[in-house]
Amino acid sequence: MVIDFHTHTFPDKIAGRTIAHLSEVGKMPPHTDGTRTGLLQSMKDSGVDISVVLPIATVVKQERSINALSAELNVKDHIYYAGSLHPDCEDIGGTLDFIKNSGLFGIKLHPDYQGVDFNDERCVHIMEEAAKRDLYIVTHAGIDVAFRDHVHCTPDMVLEVLERLSGVIDDKLILAHMGGYELPDEVLEKLVGKPVWMDTAAVMDLYPEKCVEIIRAHGADRILFATDSPWRSQREFLSLFHSLPLTDDEKEQILYRNTKKILSI
Repeated sequence: MVIDFHTHTFPDKIAGRTIAHLSEVGKMPPHTDGTRTGLLQSMKDSGVDISVVLPIATVVKQERSINALSAELNVKDHIYYAGSLHPDCEDIGGTLDFIKNSGLFGIKLHPDYQGVDFNDERCVHIMEEAAKRDLYIVTHAGIDVAFRDHVHCTPDMVLEVLERLSGVIDDKLILAHMGGYELPDEVLEKLVGKPVWMDTAAVMDLYPEKCVEIIRAHGADRILFATDSPWRSQREFLSLFHSLPLTDDEKEQILYRNTKKILSI
C-alpha cells in the first residue's frame, strides 16, 4: 500500500487560476491541473492507493466552505481530507467540533499563507483546542518559496509551542517538509526525537541524503510519505523514495503503516 499524506486540490471553478497564480509566485510548475480529478488520475498513474488533501483557509470567510466540502468528500474515491482554521477564526470550538464530528482526522495550518507566526497566541490556542478533541494538526514548516523574506514556522517556534503545550499536543503535531523546508540541519539539531511527526513532502528531491539522516535520527515510525502534489509528481517521488537506502520495514512504515494510524484505517 502507498499513502500520500500531503496533496492539494482546488474546486474545478477556481483550480485553473489558482494553480497558475501559485505556480507563478512559487516558481513551481504543477504536475496535475489541481483538481480532484487530476489527483485521481495521478494516483492511478503512479500507484498511490490513498491520498490526503490538506486545504488551507487563507481568509476567515473560506473556513465554512472548505470544511463543508472536506466533510462531503472525505474518504470517497480513496481520498481523505483535513479541515482548516484561520488564526482569526471567531468560533474555534464550534468549527473544531464540526471538523471532529464530520470524521475529518485533523486540521491544516499554513502560517505563511495565513500571515501569522506559528507560535502566535492565536495559533497556539487553535492547536490546543484541536489536540483536546483528538484532532491532528498539520503545519507547513520551514521556508516557503513564496515568502523567503520571513520564515513563519522555524524549528525554534516549534520547540516553543511544544513546551507551551507539553502533554497536550504531544504526538498530535505533524510538521510538513521533513520538519522544516530547506532547514534540514536545524531539524537535525533541534527537532529529531521530539514528540512530532514529519512528512516527506517536497524535500526528498532537494536533499535525499539529509532526509535519510533525519529518518534514521527521528525514527521511521514517525515519518509519513508525502509528495505535495501537484507541486511534485507522485510517480517521480515514489520512485525516488524507493531508491533511498532504507530497509523494507522502514519503507513500509513510512509508505502506509504510520499514516493508517493517523487516519484510523
